[in-house]
Amino acid sequence: MTAAVPSDPPAPAQRAGALRGEAALVRALGPFQLGASIINIIVGAGIFMLPALLYGRLGPGAPLVFVAGALAIVPIALCFSAIGSRAAATGGPYTFVGAAFGPFAGFLAGALMWVCNTASSAGVAAALAEQAAHAWPALRDPVPRGTFLAAAYALLFALNAFGVKLGARAIVALATLKLTPLVLLVAVGIWFVDWSRIGLGVAPPSWSALGSSMVLVVFAYSGMETALVPTGEVRDPARHVPRATMTAIALVVLLYLGIQVACQGLLGSALRDSTAPVAAAAGAVWPPAQAPLLVAAGVSMAGFLMGNLFSSSRLLFALGRDGYLPDAFGRVDARYHVPRTALAAHAGIALALALAGTFETLALISGGAICLLFLAVSVAAWRAETLDLRGAGAPFRLPGGRWPVPALATAIMAAVLATMSAAQWAAIAVSLLALVGVYGLLALRRRGAR
Repeated sequence: MTAAVPSDPPAPAQRAGALRGEAALVRALGPFQLGASIINIIVGAGIFMLPALLYGRLGPGAPLVFVAGALAIVPIALCFSAIGSRAAATGGPYTFVGAAFGPFAGFLAGALMWVCNTASSAGVAAALAEQAAHAWPALRDPVPRGTFLAAAYALLFALNAFGVKLGARAIVALATLKLTPLVLLVAVGIWFVDWSRIGLGVAPPSWSALGSSMVLVVFAYSGMETALVPTGEVRDPARHVPRATMTAIALVVLLYLGIQVACQGLLGSALRDSTAPVAAAAGAVWPPAQAPLLVAAGVSMAGFLMGNLFSSSRLLFALGRDGYLPDAFGRVDARYHVPRTALAAHAGIALALALAGTFETLALISGGAICLLFLAVSVAAWRAETLDLRGAGAPFRLPGGRWPVPALATAIMAAVLATMSAAQWAAIAVSLLALVGVYGLLALRRRGAR
């Protein structure tokens, strides 16, 4: 059976300098670019801020939550690989869930993902301003901070607005720049770790501490769902999506665990109150290394924001293309083949949230939304294999058959969601209801036009 992805117009029509439809996009991304994009988005602000937040909640046993998070994320990655090889149109989870369960379910997945992406972009931007304030304390004041954030989003928009190849090259460059110092910190710092500060046999944490820690770790591991949105711009997605996804996840798990161990083993109890824990850990090994790690943190966060804007704009494009958002979101610039309206909308809303929020608050909201989305994609992967949905090329098949991996992934996400606070649920619900309201208004307008 062919995957029920939204169909395109017979030809991309040019309208006021804009093109429409999937055919207007260019399949310019290979496995290396896609893998770099996944790593680039996953290794964003989370790992630069989480060592301190997790240590404050779990104490010496904090590294164990990264192991638990890895065990949780591998079946999710397998589900993404399976359904991503079967539904290859631009849209990521929006397309995946829509192919399995129909248009409205796909819209809800797309809306949920956009809530997650916007909150995570804003949270990372807030963290970027905090990191920059270590070098320029004036950025702690509201006006300089706001100017800094506005300039950052303007630059990111410009880099994304002039072609997918320029954006892809910037993503690869930023991924290389930020991963090098992190790998060096783990490789060198591990020799200086005080292992008495790593508690592998500690008493179990409280339910609330464990729950919020798992939400934060899922947030830290998330990113593949955003990086896979531009599947319509990937060459041979049936082959490249599974390979890039699983390789990226394996590398990130090893890196995150090493960084948490290094930070705890080098800083001890001082880690709890650190606002730049990775840079402080580097400084504990060699004081002159602290400044380069602060720069690396800024580069990493900029890379995350770059990838987030690149992929999230394609999600808004897909929703506009299929009539779930105003028509302008589905248009593509005729010269550079990028959805500029979608780019501007995502950047503008994320900027507004960054000006008002903090990293920890926005990360918890984003983490809760991503758990819901992961649950939906896990069920959709089972449904897609049951129906044998197919795009171009041979699909990736789940190990053990169509139900064990999705069932495990669904159970894990349900357990994490059970720990969420009422405030997190409320923030997600309000955002979803607003987007469903837009959906309803557009549906009524289409009905009236008919």
